[in-house]
Amino acid sequence: MGTHFIIRRISLLTDASRRLAEGERHIRVADLVRGGELGALGQTFDHMAEQLELRESALRDSEGHLRVLFESSQAGILLLDATGTIMVANRRLAEMLGRTPEELTGTPYSDHVPPDQRHLCRENLRRIIDREVDAFSTERCYLRGDGEVFWGYFTGRRHEDGNGRLIGLVGHISDIGDIKRAEEERRRIEQQMLHAQKLEGLGVLAGGIAHDFNNILMAITGNTDLALMRIDKGSPCVANLRRIEEAAARATELAGQMLAYSGRGKFLIERIDLNRILREMVQMLEVSISKKAALRLDLTPEPAAVEADATQVRQIVMNLVINASEAMGDRDGTIAVATGCMECDAAYLDNPWLNENRGPGAYAWLEVADTGCGMDRETMARIFDPFFTTKFTGRGLGMAAVLGIIRGHRGAIRVSSEPGRGTTFRVLLPAAGQPGERPVPEAPALGWRGSGTVILADDEESVRGIGTEMLKALGYVPITAVDGRQALELCRTTPDIAFVILDLTMPNMDGEQCFREIRRLVPGMRVIVSSGYNEQEVAPRFAGKGLDGFIQKPYTLAALRKVVSSLGAA
Repeated sequence: MGTHFIIRRISLLTDASRRLAEGERHIRVADLVRGGELGALGQTFDHMAEQLELRESALRDSEGHLRVLFESSQAGILLLDATGTIMVANRRLAEMLGRTPEELTGTPYSDHVPPDQRHLCRENLRRIIDREVDAFSTERCYLRGDGEVFWGYFTGRRHEDGNGRLIGLVGHISDIGDIKRAEEERRRIEQQMLHAQKLEGLGVLAGGIAHDFNNILMAITGNTDLALMRIDKGSPCVANLRRIEEAAARATELAGQMLAYSGRGKFLIERIDLNRILREMVQMLEVSISKKAALRLDLTPEPAAVEADATQVRQIVMNLVINASEAMGDRDGTIAVATGCMECDAAYLDNPWLNENRGPGAYAWLEVADTGCGMDRETMARIFDPFFTTKFTGRGLGMAAVLGIIRGHRGAIRVSSEPGRGTTFRVLLPAAGQPGERPVPEAPALGWRGSGTVILADDEESVRGIGTEMLKALGYVPITAVDGRQALELCRTTPDIAFVILDLTMPNMDGEQCFREIRRLVPGMRVIVSSGYNEQEVAPRFAGKGLDGFIQKPYTLAALRKVVSSLGAA
């Protein structure tokens, strides 16, 4: 083969290679050669070019498929280099971060997490780069372009070439904001349920203690009442008996607070105006608070009408205002008391203290705000617990009673506070129409006396003893029973019974069961039920059954006279 032929072949191949490199895919080398001297070589080269074209086409198709998957993924995908810089990011990641893919390219990955998490973020990336781990997963917050924070779940893995050299880190980020919100809602509901169970358990305990306490107070107040009635008015013992009477009254108030916390306080429901209640209380509130505290009223022009017990509402106001005064201590400050009316939806009524389902609708609100020391989260979580107090003095029942009264009125309470910035309590009660006139209390029948036989059934010996003395003072002949069964037997064997007084809670046969049996045995028998719980708690158990009267323990001789005289029993 001559030199000329070799040079010509090299020239043709070089030209063909150049043209292929410039993109001319359909060149046929055989066409460049006259004659057949390079025909076979040209055909071989053409075959190689066709194979190369097929492979590049397949590569383009594969790249297109991967691009579709990359861009259509519901997760954010990114490729980081060894320094933690974003080399590639898909559109989903750009959407999550509130940027464009081009804006993300070239930025440090750690710049897109909150500042307090960046050190940990860089440390995790370093551990992958240094082969301490091959991959890791974590939940963390990310920063959007507008500064908003969202929760994401990140998974990262090393990306190497065929020789094991690090190319970068491949990461996937999923937006788990909805999952986090669902978890937070679940935790909140669990917290509310636990708090409601705690309140219910403490309420049952407080109610039970108050019930038993009232039985003890019954003996104290009753004997004091009888002693004052029988003793010479000039006796020096009168002063001692009056002090006993006052102490018993304070103890009765304490028992009432415990019953209020349990939601079983004594309520006399009427239609009242919160504005009128507050105006009447202004002077009393001003003398009850610190000299350095200024009281300010901001009352709605329209009546804030609710159906509630006026005495219990006054107790709410007094407890909240005194609590506000104590929160300010010796500092100058303001206690603002305001009222208003508003429409409340279910979300507004949702709170951690009262987990009953309050219905949306119209509510009247009473708000007490102070500029005192405020509370941290731990204190706020316990403010309504019985016997919890941050003060050296006090029983810690004031706020517990507030919660119980609100619960008994089917209301709600919202609390907001910050340490050093004061506290605001807002009490919401279902709104009513225009408040009615105050009921005129009935005059007690002080000189009234009766006659006849009375059955007094109570499992407490002290109650039976003082009850017997009171009934005798009213002109009756009492017969006592220790439980419902004995009372029923006495009804069978004793003629001409004027009426029966039944304790609600007794062993063997309680007051409700005994009442039903007495009605069956002697249909016209008049029956009075006695209990340490209030009438609103007891009355539904006897609704439509013809109960003749109710008296709450501890009761005085005057209270017993009033209930008995209303029967017309003589």
